[in-house]
Amino acid sequence: MELRTRLANAALKALLYEVDVQPKPGLVDPVDHTTHLDMDVFTFIDSAVSLRPYFERFAQAGIDFAGEDLTKLFHEIRPIGMEAEKAMFEATGDINTHKGAIFSLGILLAAAGFDEKNIRQTTERMLRGLTEHDFKDLDKKKQLTNGEKMFLQYGITGIRGEAERGYPTVFEKSLPYLKAHFGNDFGTVLLDTLMVIVSESYDSNVVKRGNLESLENIQKYAENILVEGGCSHTEGRETLDDMNSYCNENNLSLGGSADLLIVTIFLFLI
Repeated sequence: MELRTRLANAALKALLYEVDVQPKPGLVDPVDHTTHLDMDVFTFIDSAVSLRPYFERFAQAGIDFAGEDLTKLFHEIRPIGMEAEKAMFEATGDINTHKGAIFSLGILLAAAGFDEKNIRQTTERMLRGLTEHDFKDLDKKKQLTNGEKMFLQYGITGIRGEAERGYPTVFEKSLPYLKAHFGNDFGTVLLDTLMVIVSESYDSNVVKRGNLESLENIQKYAENILVEGGCSHTEGRETLDDMNSYCNENNLSLGGSADLLIVTIFLFLI
């Protein structure tokens, strides 16, 4: 199988696996989408399928890149990402299902295409100076993205900062956890892996709909679930139910954490 095909297949699987994990507090899954009433599992499936051709293009860009300055590779794939977003919105009726995942998977597909054995180092080289560039002169912009607003208000660099550092939450926390626990019930392991991510990362989606206190509460729920033995244990499951109720009552979204779970699954599969 060609490298680009294998990488693109893994990226598509990662999207589909993530949406099937249940029950995910503050996220869409087959049993609940209370905090995202404008979308459901089928919206995510439509979105994922529409992105498959772009995953191959991201990977091929990395395969074809021959230069030393990998920041140029990142600039090459950004237009592909914009086309992928357009396809996503067409497939979902203008609903944002995977914008964050397109950003991260695009980077990692290109990095894997360029050097599959050194994905993290390649990513760091690709994104050198990203946050400094993207957050420069924000006071002069008329329209700000959610990530830009979070940076101005709280100093949170969000997914850009995570990506620029080579996804430390994934490579140092969630991916080792998934590898160590693989062999148990896969859905439960992925749910526990999500809790690792939530406990370790600063999800700007939570802050957007709530505030920093909301984020701290969410992180504490996730930490407690892991201390209690994970979602397969009675106490952990009870805390997960409480976490789900807290997200639903406060309309909180864990979209940033879901994107990192997708990234984790993708890297695990390849």
